[in-house]
Amino acid sequence: MNQNLRKLVQQLGEAIHESVSESEQIAGVVRDIREQGFDVLLMLEATIGLNEVVEQPTGEGSDEEATGSEFTAQDVNFLRSLRIAIEGDAGEAGDTDHPPAHE
Repeated sequence: MNQNLRKLVQQLGEAIHESVSESEQIAGVVRDIREQGFDVLLMLEATIGLNEVVEQPTGEGSDEEATGSEFTAQDVNFLRSLRIAIEGDAGEAGDTDHPPAHE
């Protein structure tokens, strides 16, 4: 990984840490837990994955255009890991223990 990219990934990690640290919602829940007589130690781990984007030669459509899907295979795998089914996704059809999440 080149130095510029390494610096950007470090900045991303710092931005995630800062947003969690400054969250009023998180601070409020931590305060409520402390009022119940408990001390709170919050440790989060962020995994940042990078995939180099390889441009398609002109004239050939992207995977999205070819499949008519707005999700890449990586998107689908990530959503499945969160137990979120995608409409028309046959891979989740037999999963009756965990109904699809809806926003």
